[in-house]
Amino acid sequence: MPLVAGIDSSTQSCKVVVRDAETGALVRSGSARHPEGTEVHPDAWWDALQAATTAAGGIDDVAAVSVGGQQHGMVCLDADGAVVRPALLWNDTRSAGAAAALIKEAGAASSTPDPAAGARWWAEATGTVPVASITATKLRWLAENETENAARTAAVCLPHDWLSWRLAGHGPGTARPDGAAGGLAALATDRSDASGTGYWSPVSGEYLPSVLEQTLGHVPVLPRVLGPLEAAGRTPAGAIIGPGAGDNAGAALGVGASVGDVVVSIGTSGTVFAVADHPTSDASGLVAGFADATGNYLPLVCTLNASRVLDATAALLAVPLPELTELALSAPAGAEGLTLVPYFEGERTPNLPDATGSLHGLTLHNYTRANLARAAVEGIVCSLADGLTALRAAGVAAERIILLGGAARSAAIQQAAGGIFGLPVHVPEPGEYVADGAARQAASLLLGRLPDWEAAGTATVTAPPAPGVLERYRAAASTTYSKGLE
Repeated sequence: MPLVAGIDSSTQSCKVVVRDAETGALVRSGSARHPEGTEVHPDAWWDALQAATTAAGGIDDVAAVSVGGQQHGMVCLDADGAVVRPALLWNDTRSAGAAAALIKEAGAASSTPDPAAGARWWAEATGTVPVASITATKLRWLAENETENAARTAAVCLPHDWLSWRLAGHGPGTARPDGAAGGLAALATDRSDASGTGYWSPVSGEYLPSVLEQTLGHVPVLPRVLGPLEAAGRTPAGAIIGPGAGDNAGAALGVGASVGDVVVSIGTSGTVFAVADHPTSDASGLVAGFADATGNYLPLVCTLNASRVLDATAALLAVPLPELTELALSAPAGAEGLTLVPYFEGERTPNLPDATGSLHGLTLHNYTRANLARAAVEGIVCSLADGLTALRAAGVAAERIILLGGAARSAAIQQAAGGIFGLPVHVPEPGEYVADGAARQAASLLLGRLPDWEAAGTATVTAPPAPGVLERYRAAASTTYSKGLE
């Protein structure tokens, strides 16, 4: 059977998997690191892709390839296809002021101006209320702070778009100002990544020129937004290039998520996202109304505090993480009334950027190492459960949880999730979910449908309900942070 390649160009590294198109069996893989920082020249991604494909034994023998990548990164190209300046990544916060200004301006232009009108306009128009991570805010920052670079910008694309374009043989010197095929006009993206820009509508499926005029100051060449089974081109070796996907949409493909599934990923930050059959609009800004890579939608909630809370608790108790898990499992659900609100680095959901963590319900009886470990685990899961509540408030159906990320391997996290979410919890075998999702998309171009690759080693968590734990957590959080939780 033909082979396909899936690429995950994440913030930290590039991973490549080569799989059998029909069965999904892993044939080989490779990876390479990316430089650190919140702005990176795209050439570093291209170099890492070359190193990762070499480590994977090359991709000249694959029939199709697709790229999943970090969302929101601003890649600006000049009329000749050269990179104008290093890309601003999703985690670059210098455009926070621009985000606030865009919301305020939309509110002032509303027919019924009020403080919330701007947020409502953005939620309805783009599915997302601007924050610093969104590409549109970065373009506004560029126009206000680097006017010459903004004027030179002839095209704007995202990290996965740019890599797909380079895989097709394009780059500096191949683009022509007349927009002839083979240059900037060959740029392409997909619905999932376009929905994270702030200038594309998941509802209409069209770009919003007015937003680009308001941010960059002109409308540049933008990537064509491809459907799930459309090709972005071919590599010089003849492989079909898939439309690609944003990283979360790629992960959803990789674990086979469908409507009714909620993916909870616990890494440095936490994400809660669901596959939905309708677009969402949340003026509170908690739920980002993204699209997915299959033609559905991918509403998403992000928290700032996740696995680092476990790291800090383990360090405090002077134990390795496996022992922290054992300590947490030795304590009863609810930690005998001890509750940790894990806003160690501020929080995004709810919107409390200046918050700090807090410990509640201390007594001489419950102040034990085991209960503190359990409270840390439950605090993280309760924080993510608030994300699930926000998704449900936006009209999203939730039938089961798919638990991903490094911390998902903890039996204590799994048990707490089963008890607190109140839904079946499925834990796939650890893997490169984004790269696997990209490979599955590549296979769909050959088969005319998404292949039914079986997720290996998926475990179902059974845990008794944990009554009162989430309610006590919310009471503790609201006691200290009632203003941000209103």
